Amino acid sequence: MKLAVEGTNYHIEIERKASNRNTYIRVKKDLSIQVTTNRFTSTRAIQKLIEDNYDKIVKMIAVQQKKLENSEGFFYLGKKYDIVYVEYCDISFGQEKVFLNKNFDLDKWYKMQAKVLFLSHLDKIYHSFSRKIPYPKLKIRKMTSRWGVCNVKLKTVTLNLELIKRDTKYLDYVIVHELSHLIHPNHSKAFWELVEENMKNYRECRKEMKDF
Repeated sequence: MKLAVEGTNYHIEIERKASNRNTYIRVKKDLSIQVTTNRFTSTRAIQKLIEDNYDKIVKMIAVQQKKLENSEGFFYLGKKYDIVYVEYCDISFGQEKVFLNKNFDLDKWYKMQAKVLFLSHLDKIYHSFSRKIPYPKLKIRKMTSRWGVCNVKLKTVTLNLELIKRDTKYLDYVIVHELSHLIHPNHSKAFWELVEENMKNYRECRKEMKDF
């Protein structure tokens, strides 16, 4: 089954589960459309559901396409560079291009940059934070579904390595968010008020980060 949108056909995957009571539609990272439903839902019923939700699906495809545009290629501190592979160096930046050796360990380089940058931003925000909190231990790792994690018990803040690719305002938002959890280990109204207390434009950052 396929869905045609402006001349492009998008593959529809149907997954039937006995445990599912409802039917869910989502657009995956590869732009295929996944329908998860009950095993008794007929193909005709699914086709009608797709037709009835055509506009919503088109919007979901657009969201995923934007996320792909914002993740494919080489990004560093909010800027996208065209990659030129070379042999004479490991990594070097031009105005719009990055010159990269094919054998260069890019993840290791990203982590080295992140260790310095993330710690400096954490230190700055910690010392200007509006409440008294313990100085947390910083960890950095790749995460697929979160930008940051705060372990209140261990007083540890873990930041997603992918933040090194984005403008530092998003790094600052995530740090403020996680430090706020040291006061409010939840997402209550008081928590968001504390976030705003330390970053007035947090809503704007939070909204923009949905495109990544």
